[in-house]
Amino acid sequence: MDTWDGFRLVSSVEDDTVKEPKDLVSHLKTMLAEAYVLYHTIHGFHWNVKGHDFYEYHKLFDEIVDDIYEHIDPIAENIVKLNDVAPFVMSELVKLSKINETGLVGNDPKELTIKFHSMNQEYIEHIKEAFKVANKANEQGVANFIAERIDQHQKWAWFLKASIED
Repeated sequence: MDTWDGFRLVSSVEDDTVKEPKDLVSHLKTMLAEAYVLYHTIHGFHWNVKGHDFYEYHKLFDEIVDDIYEHIDPIAENIVKLNDVAPFVMSELVKLSKINETGLVGNDPKELTIKFHSMNQEYIEHIKEAFKVANKANEQGVANFIAERIDQHQKWAWFLKASIED
């Protein structure tokens, strides 16, 4: 028997489609947590970068900070839209993230860029999985949002990689 939960019709049939929104919410929670880890990391790098080409790296890191921060709220809203609670306690977010926190790896622009590039690449791989799950769950709005984030993080990967190549 199908029931109305106030937001959508919920089927009592146990199959993959019932499980998929929960899988998607789990992926979105990881995506949110990892966005916070990336945000705090690049923000710290932005504050502490020094050395040759300081200004260019400071500006690049600032652009990335702004972009990630701007997209944290929509990730959380997608979780809530799927009838769950968006995590916000920092210790919980750190636990949910598959990307490890890092401190400064020096203050040389290239060292910081290499480290953040690696973290960003890891994030791209994780959100590609979230994209697959969103499509499987037939949540096209969420899938479109994730696709846009993949595209933007691939652009950041390009900028970061180009910045460290000789």
